[in-house]
Order: sequence, then structure tokens, then C-alpha cells
Amino acid sequence: MTKTLWSRRSFVAASALLPFALRGPASAVPVGLEMYSVRDELKRDPAGTVRAVAAMGYQGLEFYAPYFDWTPAEAKDMRKLLDDLGIRCFSTHNDSSFLGGEKLQRTIELNLILGSKYAVVASAHPKPGPDAWREVADMLNSAADALEPHGLKTGYHNHQPEFRVTDGRRPMDILAKNTKPSVMLQLDVGTCLEANANPVAWIQVNPGRIRSMHCKDWSADPAKGYSVLFGEGDADWKALFQAAEHGGGIEYYLVEQEGSRYAELETAKRCLEAFRKTHGS
Repeated sequence: MTKTLWSRRSFVAASALLPFALRGPASAVPVGLEMYSVRDELKRDPAGTVRAVAAMGYQGLEFYAPYFDWTPAEAKDMRKLLDDLGIRCFSTHNDSSFLGGEKLQRTIELNLILGSKYAVVASAHPKPGPDAWREVADMLNSAADALEPHGLKTGYHNHQPEFRVTDGRRPMDILAKNTKPSVMLQLDVGTCLEANANPVAWIQVNPGRIRSMHCKDWSADPAKGYSVLFGEGDADWKALFQAAEHGGGIEYYLVEQEGSRYAELETAKRCLEAFRKTHGS
């Protein structure tokens, strides 16, 4: 038998097939960047922005909804760049319409090309009331059934309304109770805090479901809000990391920033440095 030496790209491609959770202990949970954080730079120079993000030390990323406008050829070019840089597309953020109807096959095709594992619903805006949120849960379950034969999974990303009590129920509780265990509950820490909810408690009551987390800080100071960098706001990151890595089911973290006193790329760099200092990785 002839021995074959793997190229770096071959190794990256092969390792991408392994579940994130099998790549090492909890301390090795990778950290990526939600590309909405650098949205202006990404629009101006997609390839250059991805190169810059990789150079900072991010291990992966999450593309947000405009990726859906890429042609398969453009997605293949992006995947080649990711492989060359040795980073992953962990997941994509999607409009709810991308996970059903005639758009579903395009979502599957692009996510498979990019090497994504999760096609996450970024938000939903149903009519008021628990029944409407149960319909969102039904949509997520249907999407999960359609994606799973292709090796893909879906998830739901919260904003403030999902954690606010309406008609005696929190929408996130309805979604958690009425979706399949395979549906990821992607926790946005900042919006959870702004809704006056406890993100640590949310992780603890949904073991194994919080497979990714948007590490976005928030300050109750009206003059600061979401402009604070990671670690400058009200989030208890030590407790969040502990809960996520000991029962929460975390597979990857995603730094996200909506805006700051620095330029987008400088902000992303500073947030990663603060994340590593706080996390100890």
C-alpha cells in the first residue's frame, strides 16, 4: 500500500466532516465571527474581509442573509478561500422564507457548498399570540426534516421579543418546547439581556440545545447599549462559558458586534482579544 501525504487543504476538508463536539475538550470550542459585524467591509470586499478575519485568529464565521444572493460559482470561490485559509463556515443566517418553498433547495445547495452545518433562522415576525409561535416551531421542524437527509441542521436565533412575556408565555419557551431536539437554539446574549431575561438560566433549562452563542455584549446604560465591546457590558461571560460548556452543548462561539467607537475590522479584532482573555483560550 502506498502511503499518501495529506495536503493542508485535504486535512481541513476531511476534518470538516467531523462533528464539532468531537474535536477536543470544552476548552477547545472554536470561536468565529458573525459577519454582520463587518457588514460594510464584507459588502465592499468579500474576499479581503474574510482574509482579514482569518488573520485575526478567528477559526470560523457565520455568513448572514445576503449570502443567499450568491451564485453557486461564487459560493464555490468562497469555499476555496475558506479552505485555503483553514477556517470554517460554521453556519448561515437566513430569512425564514429561505427554509421553505422554492427557496429551500437553494439554501441546501449553498450551505453544502460552503461547508456549513447549520442553516439558522435569523428571526421571525409572526402575528401576536402563542399559536403563531407554534407555527414558527412547526416551520422549524419541517425545515429540520428537509435538511437532515443532506447532513444539515437548522436552528433559531433570538432577538428581544422572543424573551418577553406575551399572553402569559415567552415565545422562546414555546419554540423550545415544540421543536425537535435537533433544532439548535442559538443564543444571542445581548438581546436576551436587553429583554431582562437570564441567559445563564436559559442555557441551564435547555441542556444540549445551545450549540452556538452570539457573544454580543450589552449595557443597560442608554448611552452605551450595543456599542460596548465584548466584556465591557453587563454579560457575565464567565458564568455563560461555564453553562455553555458544561451541559449547554456548545459547539462554537460567534463574536457579534452591532457597532462601536472603532472601525468594523478593528472592532472585530479587539473583541476577539477580549474574548480570549476572558475565556482563557
